[in-house]
Order: sequence, then structure tokens, then C-alpha cells
Amino acid sequence: MALRTYEQYIASLKKMRPNIYKFDELIEDVTTHPATKRTVEGHGLIYKAEFDEKYKDKVTTISHLTGEPIGRYLSIIRSAEDMYANSDMKRLMFHLTGTCTGGRCAGWTSLNAMFITTYEIDKELGTDYHNRLLEWLKQAQAGDITIAGALTDAKGDRTKRPSQQEDKDVFLHLVEKRSDGIIVRGAKVMICGVAAANEIFVLPGSGYKEEDADCAISFVIPRDTEGLTIVETRHPSDIRDEEEGFDNPVQEGGITQAFLIFEDVFVPNERVFMCGEYQFAGHAVSYFIMPYRAAIGACVAGQGDIKIGAAVLTARTNGLSSKVFKDKLVQMHINNETTYGMGIAAAARGKKHESGAWLCHPLLANVNKVHVATLPYQTSVLAQDITGGIGETGCMPSYKDFTSEKYGHLIRKYMKAYCSAEARTRSARLVEWTTLGGGVPGCMHGGGSPDGAKLVIRATAKLEEKVEIARRLAGIDEEIPEPKR
Repeated sequence: MALRTYEQYIASLKKMRPNIYKFDELIEDVTTHPATKRTVEGHGLIYKAEFDEKYKDKVTTISHLTGEPIGRYLSIIRSAEDMYANSDMKRLMFHLTGTCTGGRCAGWTSLNAMFITTYEIDKELGTDYHNRLLEWLKQAQAGDITIAGALTDAKGDRTKRPSQQEDKDVFLHLVEKRSDGIIVRGAKVMICGVAAANEIFVLPGSGYKEEDADCAISFVIPRDTEGLTIVETRHPSDIRDEEEGFDNPVQEGGITQAFLIFEDVFVPNERVFMCGEYQFAGHAVSYFIMPYRAAIGACVAGQGDIKIGAAVLTARTNGLSSKVFKDKLVQMHINNETTYGMGIAAAARGKKHESGAWLCHPLLANVNKVHVATLPYQTSVLAQDITGGIGETGCMPSYKDFTSEKYGHLIRKYMKAYCSAEARTRSARLVEWTTLGGGVPGCMHGGGSPDGAKLVIRATAKLEEKVEIARRLAGIDEEIPEPKR
């Protein structure tokens, strides 16, 4: 089996050991519990798309390892064209689900980052990590599994390195190295889409020095592995979890984040891809952020497409032509295509790594991340402006009030405008969802902070080359070094 059906995906989750909690309650079945079922259904739409003639070319590809058709989220990105497909698929998933399917994209980016990193470790140190990863990946592709990616550590006191922390567990770290595997302890936090995942791909959260080598670990584990406790975070969409009808405007999409708590978790050797090679930890993070920050421009463009459509739809339900808002709509389109186009440019200006994987252009990818941290919020403001108060404040009666036998007819009477009350309410709820609620992905900090991106920009912008160009054009022969502080 290389491609599996939606039904097979759901069945695979039902078989897993319950280890996810929310509001102090064990979630027995993630496919039916209101806190997790919509993120499962949203990720499940990828499996439906694999068999849909309209979408399958965007969400499937051919494995370079086996020559078999596979889900694209389990492929190695080997060309600029693969990165274009990455971006287009993520924009499509927003169109299909209305929100983030981060339980696939972060896992995909993680395995691509470690594909390159393990190649480099093996080449320099003579280890066997790369072959391990390839063997695991063949199995993952054959099962068409869903993989979440986990990078962010709890970090503790930000002024101290991992080895200086009062409680070492604030960074996920090696506890014991055995002949058959490793024992790890600590936490990964704010991890997207874990409830929808079969497995979790763990990366080091930062670059490390030799004294922090125990934190330089990477591995993949089943989501229900013994010793792992998962706690779903409270999220802006929580208020909608158990609401009915159009109060939850996206019926097959939802975003979840989780804390992953590792209490002496055993990882067998064949699933370990880094263990103490601290000098390569920063490489792994860098190889993650380049494709992630390039493709996230398409994610937020897909979200922006929905904001534009929902805002215009709501305006029309109010009896207003889109021409009234033409300048605002033009700016919304500019915002969308800026982030999308910057991501495509980062892919196009990339280069091939000797492992065979494709490296996005680091400067352009990180410039895109800074745009992603600002432009989608401008688009949200414009969508709310066009929609009016019902979209921006969410000031509408609930679905239960709307359908009340006592006074529902009165609510519908006063909600009616250019078209039916239900159509007006549904479209306004969708604006609310995409600008204030569960449809909002991590634009500001998803894939790292904009300040972190700016550090990379400063490091890769080649400032001195630009100074030399200016010095030559100005006809200055004198050397003018940077003044000392």
C-alpha cells in the first residue's frame, strides 16, 4: 500500500493508545472527541484528495526511493519544481479545510531537514544515520502515514544555555544511551496537529555547543509510544468545539497545538537520526526553516483567499457591491501574492545539495517570513472592515438562538438583508473564523519568530558587497572600514 483512503487513515488513529488530554480529560478517540475531531477530519481531507482527479496531482508524487506513487507530504524535495508543488499544495489545503494542516507540513519539513543533515553527519563522522532514515522513510511512504514535526523546546530561562538550566528537562535531552536505543526526557511545546498524526518527527530545537550535546537529538516515534503524554492547549477555536451549525463554519477543518511531555521515552536505534552530534544541530534547524519559511507564504495566501472571498460574500449579503471596496480588495490581493511570490522566488533561487535535496534561498525565505508576520494581519483588518461589525465583533446570536422555536423567527427577521439571514450569518461567521478564530495559523511565530528571521537576513544579506558596489560607483579608492563601537 502506497496511498491509503480516508477510512484507512481514520481506522489507524482509532487503533492508537489514548495518551492525549485536554481540560484534565483523557481523549479516548481523537476521531470523535470535539476537541480533536475537526483537526483529524481536516488532515483526512488530504487522503480524500489523493483519490480525487481534481487534486491528486497536487498532493501525490512519485517516490525517488521506490518509484511508487506516494503522498507528497512524505517525499524528499529534490528540485525547485518540488518546492513550487509544496507551496501550491499548502495553499490548496487552506482552500479545502479553511485552516492549517500543520500535522503534515511540519513533519514533512522535519524529515527533509534530517535527510540532508544525516547525509552530512555520515559523510563527516562515518555514522549510519542516513541509511536508517531512508529505511524508515520507505516504511512511512508504504503506509502513507501522517507525521507531525516537533522542534520547540520549553527553553526555561532564555538567558541560559541548556546545560546551565536549573531544570535540565526544559530542553528535551538524552538520559541514557543503550545498545538497542536511547532514553529521552523533557518536552516539546506548541506542536501543531499532533492529534491527527500517526508518528512524530523530533528535531533539535536550536544550535548547540559541546556542553549541550545531550540536547542534539533527532528521532521519530509513534504518537502513542509509552512514556509520552500529550496535552492539547487551549486555543481560540475552543469556544466553537461543541457548537452546532454555522457557529463552526468549517466542518472539516480545525487547528490544534499540544505539549509533548517525554518521561523517559525509549527510542530504538533504527529510529534515531542524531544523538549528540551537536555541531550539526544548527544545520538541522537551518534546513528546516528554509523550506518552511518559503512555503508558509502560500499557506497564508490560501488563508487570505478565504478572507477575500468571505469578506466580499458578506458585503454582498448586506447589499453592497465589491466595487465599493476595490482599493481594499486590491491591497488584500497584493498581500497574498507578495508572500506567495516570495516563497516561489526562494525556491527558484535555491540550489541542489549534494544529498540530492533542494535548498531554498536562505535570504529570500527569511524575508518571506517577515512578510508573513505582518501582511496577513493587514488582510484580516481589511476583511473585517469590509464585513462590518458582525464579522469583526462576532456580534451575532448563536445557531441555537437562530433556530429557536421561541424567537428564532425574530432573529432571522432582523438578520435578513440583501439575501437570507442564514447566508448572511454563515458568511460573517467565516470572516470571524479566518480573522479571529481557529482559521488563523501561526503567522507571527509559526516556523519561528520574525526577529529570528531578521537574524538570518542580517547574516546572509552580504552588506559589505553592497558597500563595495557603492564605493566603486562613487569613485572612492579609500578604504572605509566599519567604525568600532
